[in-house]
Amino acid sequence: MRNTPKKPIANSFYKTPHYFLVTLFLWMVLLPFSAFALNLQEAKSQLLVGESVTGYLGVVKPSAGVAALVSDINAKRKTSYQKIAKRNGTSLSAVEQLAAKKAIEKTARGQMIQTSPGGAWIRK
Repeated sequence: MRNTPKKPIANSFYKTPHYFLVTLFLWMVLLPFSAFALNLQEAKSQLLVGESVTGYLGVVKPSAGVAALVSDINAKRKTSYQKIAKRNGTSLSAVEQLAAKKAIEKTARGQMIQTSPGGAWIRK
């Protein structure tokens, strides 16, 4: 009997119809979510979100996925602001204020900003 290396079981899975079906199923399930997922630039250009004087995003017009997008980005911003505050020995609120100023300055003309906490949303 020849001493031939055995093929790994995992490799045989990729050549079976099961692999194809599992892959097809995942594409069918996940593609609609990624196709309709909103990114920040799209949300800003559609006037769904805007930059606030708090240093965080705000929802201008509620729409599918907007609240989740804003929540996710704001959580990341807060983590980043906290790291910056700690590194520079300053308060979180000071970093938030500076970030808000910069974000509003960088906001493209025609997009939404909020000039006072809880105030009305206006086009820049």
